[in-house]
Amino acid sequence: MSAHSMHHHGSEHGHIHDDTDDIRLAFVLNLSFAFIELVGGLLTGSLAILSDALHDLGDSISLALAWLLQRLSRRHGDYRFSFGYRRFSLLGALLNTVILVGGAVFVLSEAIPKLKEPAQPYAPGMLGLAVLGIAANGIAALRLSRDPSLNGRAVMMHLMEDVLGWAAVLLASIVMMFVDVPILDPLISIGISIWVLVSALLGVREAAGLFLQRVPGNVDLRAIEQRLSAIPGVVSTHHTHIWSLDGQRHVFSTHLVVPQGTDAAQLVAIKCAARQAVDVPAVVHTTLELEFEGEGCPMAGVPCGEDPEMEPALAEQ
Repeated sequence: MSAHSMHHHGSEHGHIHDDTDDIRLAFVLNLSFAFIELVGGLLTGSLAILSDALHDLGDSISLALAWLLQRLSRRHGDYRFSFGYRRFSLLGALLNTVILVGGAVFVLSEAIPKLKEPAQPYAPGMLGLAVLGIAANGIAALRLSRDPSLNGRAVMMHLMEDVLGWAAVLLASIVMMFVDVPILDPLISIGISIWVLVSALLGVREAAGLFLQRVPGNVDLRAIEQRLSAIPGVVSTHHTHIWSLDGQRHVFSTHLVVPQGTDAAQLVAIKCAARQAVDVPAVVHTTLELEFEGEGCPMAGVPCGEDPEMEPALAEQ
């Protein structure tokens, strides 16, 4: 016997922020400022600003992807994507971080050779662009700080790294206004790129883990199984799984074995207790399979109606 508890397509518990306006604002600001940086970098002769302009152009592409995929992810489930389109948001996060890795590697390949013969940039121009950069990226990052999705966090990571990078350019430009140390320019570019690369690789690992249906990091699956096994009337559990749709919304399923003769009222009580035992607010889809002892389970390699514990006794006969 089996009993399932599953939400209809598109229904979810709670109210999770998924407004795309913040990502759109970040895209507009980032793209606009990337062109300002490109012109400013050429005028000031700053490699750090030119490499950041390239980095921001890459950011703009990934922000556009994040925006489109986040909009798509809000669609409800259908017969093509029965769990909904939430994983498209996760795809946006993965693409974002991969683009960051590629951009950081390219900038490093350009900046490292410049250490041999660094050119002195126009420090006052760098200072002005740094102030604009901190303001533009800071506003967008502040808006995105309220978005808890992996996609939103990946976008905010782009912006916060830009803020920190511009802060470094600001300090270096002040120093170079008074001291002739042109090597600071490529050094800043290299430092920012290494920082971006490390953060992006961590982001790729997180997004890839969710794509591979890793158990969400804040979920203790062993503890959930122990709570399920402790429910009165539950003999054992098996095939317990939890995976994430987009880093925020999780899917849970398990098989619960109950004694022969358990009546309907007891089955209902066991299902209610099982839902409470899961105790993960982010779970938006739950499936509970109830099996009587001796019923067998095809997923465990035992056809329905066959009791694996009886097989040794039958073999002796």
